[in-house]
Amino acid sequence: MRHCINCCIQLLPDGAHKQQVNCQGGPHHGHQACPTCKGENKILFRVDSKQMNLLAVLEVRTEGNENWGGFLRFKKGKRCSLVFGLIIMTLVMASYILSGAHQELLISSPFHYGGFPSNPSLMDSENPSDTKEHHHQSSVNNISYVKDYPSIKLIINSITTRIEFTTRQLPDLEDLKKQELHMFSVIPNKFLPNSKSPCWYEEFSGRNTTDPYLTNSYVLYSKRFRSTFDALRKAFWGHLAHAHGKHFRLRCLPHFYIIGQPKCGTTDLYDRLRLHPEVKFSAIKEPHWWTRKRFGIVRLRDGLRDRYPVEDYLDLFDLAAHQIHQGLQASSAKEQSKMNTIIIGEASASTMWDNNAWTFFYDNSTDGEPPFLTQDFIHAFQPNAKLIVMLRDPVERLYSDYLYFASSNKSADDFHEKVTEALQLFENCMLDYSLRACVYNNTLNNAMPVRLQVGLYAVYLLDWLSVFDKQQFLILRLEDHASNVKYTMHKVFQFLNLGPLSEKQEALMTKSPASNARRPEDRNLGPMWPITQKILRDFYSPFNARLAQVLADEAFAWKTT
Repeated sequence: MRHCINCCIQLLPDGAHKQQVNCQGGPHHGHQACPTCKGENKILFRVDSKQMNLLAVLEVRTEGNENWGGFLRFKKGKRCSLVFGLIIMTLVMASYILSGAHQELLISSPFHYGGFPSNPSLMDSENPSDTKEHHHQSSVNNISYVKDYPSIKLIINSITTRIEFTTRQLPDLEDLKKQELHMFSVIPNKFLPNSKSPCWYEEFSGRNTTDPYLTNSYVLYSKRFRSTFDALRKAFWGHLAHAHGKHFRLRCLPHFYIIGQPKCGTTDLYDRLRLHPEVKFSAIKEPHWWTRKRFGIVRLRDGLRDRYPVEDYLDLFDLAAHQIHQGLQASSAKEQSKMNTIIIGEASASTMWDNNAWTFFYDNSTDGEPPFLTQDFIHAFQPNAKLIVMLRDPVERLYSDYLYFASSNKSADDFHEKVTEALQLFENCMLDYSLRACVYNNTLNNAMPVRLQVGLYAVYLLDWLSVFDKQQFLILRLEDHASNVKYTMHKVFQFLNLGPLSEKQEALMTKSPASNARRPEDRNLGPMWPITQKILRDFYSPFNARLAQVLADEAFAWKTT
């Protein structure tokens, strides 16, 4: 906690010479002007390049022909008052120097002062000659935060000593059915044997004039999806099967899921992978159905809406289902049971980690831990699903996440303060609850100013491995993907058993620019402070070590990035 000491000594030259001494000390949260000063002819002192952190003002106003020669004609009391003021000012300076806070004690002109931008990057108006001075001022902020490191390290040590990776208790299938009766009534136990994607035929009872997407919640709650569903409507009626005087539509679930993590390159992977002719994604890139929409969550801070039924989610795969249906029909006409090679994917980056809704719907919690997780329900319907995870250094992920989602006042200073606050909140939770309980704590997650918990990859992956086999996962690093896109995509093709591409197709897929890259205005903010980076490395280190151990790959420890 920084403190501000304000000392203002003012001599008024009128007949009622008055001395005012006003010194205040205490926690400082902003710049406050001295109530007895008006802002003219002041001598300002700066500490740690923060204007007004130390304010010592000696103000002498003269009228008529008065000058410093009149000092000798002052009464003894007046001279003592002035000397006393000078002594106070000297003592304040000495206290800062002796306390070690003198790295940047600057005496500004008494007639001009100005603040420095908090942005750690170069401003647009700067020229190369300004670079050295700007870097000097920026480094001072980092130095001042270094002083706080020992106290923050104590918080991290407190968290680290309480980390325990325990095995979660898995729910029974019957318990899952009780929670989602409708979902289990819609999705069958078995799927078509000649489709790589999990598909089945469902009777459609609507008439030819019926809008099949009239009540779809994705359309009702978001205008940007309406054009997507206009395309679905046009294609719908030409892709129905007919038998025994009834209409049937093909329903499908994804064959594979890109489950996370946010700001780890999932959008780039999605954009490249969807260029493969055998891959078809949902009509919306990130439906967030398993984690949010099925609970009625659009934005949690806005409260709960009507829950999106599973039919609304299945509608998103209709275009892919139409193509699979055509292939199945052609195969049936030839009396061949040829496997349809089209596979469906879904790429909601919240699937791996976001279980914030459980506190609203599942009341049989054990010690604050959720009794059901997203993967429990996916596994109940698709025990053979394939899961792709893209990760990156959690320290860099958090800063990228902050730059992307923060709405205003973004800076390295602001990020550092938010990280510190988040660590304190996380420690407070760990003092009373288990690691898993804190990671999935909805109240805590909403209170933290940065999404610190999203980078705890080991916690989430271990919980997914409690229901899915390790062979069903492909775990990638963004750092590897960025350095060799072709190699990464080949690993994905092999994992999904996709057919080879032509040279032209592969060139298009691997040479296209990265998707969802950092915005120019965010790049201009520059990197986080080195001390912030060190703090986050200390925090994430035990989680990264556990992840590297589980995957038997030290690259996931991110000791060097």
